[in-house]
Amino acid sequence: MKTPPAEGGSLWDSLSGTSEQQDRALHGARCEVALHDLVTHSTLESGVELGGGSFLIHTTDPLCAALALVELDGVSQRMVLCPPGVADEHLAAIAATSEVGAVISDGGEVTPGLEHLEHIRIDAQRRTPRRARSDARRTEWILLTSGTSGVPKLVVHTLESLSGAIARGGSLAGPRVWSTYYDIRRYGGLQILLRALIGGGALVMADARESIEEFLVRAARLGVTHVTGTPSHWRRALMFPAARAIDPQYARMSGEIADQAIIDRLRAFYPDATVAHAFASTEAGVAFEVDDGHAGFPDSLIGRNPSGVELKVEDDTLRVRSSRTALRYLGAGVAELRDAEGFVDTGDVLEARDGRYFFVGRRGGIINVGGLKVHPEEVEAVINRHPAVRMSLVKSRRNPITGAVVVAEVVPLVPHEGPGPETERLKAELLEACRTHLAPYKIPASIRVVAALDVLASGKLARAES
Repeated sequence: MKTPPAEGGSLWDSLSGTSEQQDRALHGARCEVALHDLVTHSTLESGVELGGGSFLIHTTDPLCAALALVELDGVSQRMVLCPPGVADEHLAAIAATSEVGAVISDGGEVTPGLEHLEHIRIDAQRRTPRRARSDARRTEWILLTSGTSGVPKLVVHTLESLSGAIARGGSLAGPRVWSTYYDIRRYGGLQILLRALIGGGALVMADARESIEEFLVRAARLGVTHVTGTPSHWRRALMFPAARAIDPQYARMSGEIADQAIIDRLRAFYPDATVAHAFASTEAGVAFEVDDGHAGFPDSLIGRNPSGVELKVEDDTLRVRSSRTALRYLGAGVAELRDAEGFVDTGDVLEARDGRYFFVGRRGGIINVGGLKVHPEEVEAVINRHPAVRMSLVKSRRNPITGAVVVAEVVPLVPHEGPGPETERLKAELLEACRTHLAPYKIPASIRVVAALDVLASGKLARAES
């Protein structure tokens, strides 16, 4: 396996000089690009000068975004990855904070709010002979945080911090056909892109313009072996018959709490696959992976592990210190990313039970019921255990007496929306399960059976107060 580039190296360096490239490609929804072509040819319009500039990557096609990363890393000062779902009104603030001078775009129109910047066109099917490169610059990779309604925070990484987990090798090393439900412009998807480009293998990229079923059919045709996504991604994918078309060797979850129900469901659905769940975040980087078939993680991971990642629990939240964490936030008036000891506070609340730590929710996502704290994910884990439930969402509803009460929306394994004996029976059984396993104030005041739940562009459940 090729190891990640040393400081001062580039993503392009990891592609050049290898002998494995003839069968390796980035597969988009509309075309594919052989990796060996990227060594000798450029996909940017000819005559573009990139040296030392800062660029906002704002493309419709995720494949074009991936190509822009190869073009820019090592020659630009800074590149900002703009994922789908970022509001147009935030783009100007993002561009100003990151001090970009140009936009990399695959469209024919100027990006609204960025008319004052130079627009450089990239085309996945263009092949312009590449000029000699001098890859001496350490490029900053700027990622946007997800899950906020305001202007996203800008998180500064380098290729070294982003690719730190890949250097470990092991079960993830060697040629693979990777596929991911994540968009590669977010941290989770970017990790898989880098595994394909640096660790060896091809990548089948998801595209928001195709349905989940279309993506699964395409992934099956291309012979994917390793598939990753959030638990919500997987719950939705398993709804479709096309999920049976893929036969992965490895299925991984991250980005949300992987409760025992979805772990068991994936293990049953793909009995020959290694089913794993990992903890990673844009700020903290990749912390660990667990593939023992159980939710949570063993308490033996607390402390410093051989990969150089150090974990601790303080004020009930997970803290991470390693070379994989981001360097800093970009912009004025933003809190420090690390504490005085260099740890990143993830904000993820843990509970210790029987030699294992379990994630119970986000510190900022607590429902306050008359002064008592409820983590929505804890209630969802109970509901999701029911064999007739595909997925659920627990949230708060305003209440004049307690301030808030817990309510739940449930997607059944077999659709049966609306009133009827099946719906009422399911709701009664779920309430009984909650009464058995939860404190009274955590029991949903109402349960509504729905056909689907909203999922954000990041692949996480959309959580909002009703």
